[in-house]
Amino acid sequence: MLRSITKKRCIFTIPNASQQMILLDRPYISDFLLETIQQNNIRVLETPLSTSLLPNNDTLLVSNDKAISLITNQQELLYTNSENAIGWISENLKNTNLPQHIELFKNKEKFRTLISTLFPNFYYRKVAFNALGNLNIDTLPMPFVIKPNVGFFSMGVHTIKTKDDWENALTALQLEMKSANDIYPVQVMDATEFIIESYVEGQEYAIDCYFNAQGKPVLLNILEHQFSSDDDVSDRLYFTSINIIKKLKEKVLQFLTRLNALAGLTHFPLHIEMRIDNDGVIIPIEGNPMRFGGWCTTADLAYHAYGFNPYLYYFKQQAPDWDTIVKRKDDAAYSVIILNNATGLEARQIKAFNYDKLLSCFEHPIELRKIDYTQFPLFGFLFTKTSNHNFKELDNILLSDLREFVVAK
Repeated sequence: MLRSITKKRCIFTIPNASQQMILLDRPYISDFLLETIQQNNIRVLETPLSTSLLPNNDTLLVSNDKAISLITNQQELLYTNSENAIGWISENLKNTNLPQHIELFKNKEKFRTLISTLFPNFYYRKVAFNALGNLNIDTLPMPFVIKPNVGFFSMGVHTIKTKDDWENALTALQLEMKSANDIYPVQVMDATEFIIESYVEGQEYAIDCYFNAQGKPVLLNILEHQFSSDDDVSDRLYFTSINIIKKLKEKVLQFLTRLNALAGLTHFPLHIEMRIDNDGVIIPIEGNPMRFGGWCTTADLAYHAYGFNPYLYYFKQQAPDWDTIVKRKDDAAYSVIILNNATGLEARQIKAFNYDKLLSCFEHPIELRKIDYTQFPLFGFLFTKTSNHNFKELDNILLSDLREFVVAK
């Protein structure tokens, strides 16, 4: 039975917590992030949610007007755990460059335009959702990917290799976008416009980083994103390891430097997904602004894997000592497994999810986060440590539709 993170954590502390602020929003705030806030007296925008999460911590909560003033006039370092907070930034921080910088990444067409000089042969095109059915598929360069121009969590993402794929995607999108719009605000998921873009062959990776006061990229994590097949676009499995860091750290930093020569970011957290093609060229898939991995996943995983706190490294403007970390004798993979509902059953058809059975499939589960599957299309998140000789357990969960863990009604 899992301890569900019962080990004592070293959160680390900031000597002076001024000029740091977090916008907390749904769908999920981890205990690790909350402990980081409380133990370091990091300021938080006062909302009904943050007030409920931080009882008896009135000194940490900052009113709306004061938060706007601090960020605008004192250049407060800002972090958001959720893209749901983007609406507040867009509405209240118009006198800063944050809304424009966020838009560069949230709007996939603008992101492709920004980096078009780096990838002049990369095809992309924006199309209104209600115009997709009228497109002539023969005019599009297959294979290609279609996804919401403003999107999240692989919702509405489809790889198109044949005309049948296209017809199936058009049918699926009708249901997917209705579901997505019921869960996320329009700043996070907007079903009115889609982008069609070149399909990139190669291994996919997710990067957590930030750009410091000088615009220099600081790398906080690299995770390999595994798929069950060439057609899979899900977010089931990400893992990091010392070997991944050693292999890619310098290459990723060089790319991020080139990216920021175009974007001009400072004091800016970013989670960016990219593929490395067969020629070794990094081609970005998308960027997620003002945060690290969604649902407090990849930043918390970096703590489990490497022992540092990415939230504080951003606020302290520090970089991990990767040269020392990669000398550690550790060939394990540290994973975050996203237990998306791939069962084919609707939530109303499910009686329970057998978490104990799930945990028994792994040699070293670190933390289990159960999610209400009647509210979101997933059962939870599992953090694990897997020995180099035991990757079969990761292959198994990657291929599973999770029906083996579900009790149907």
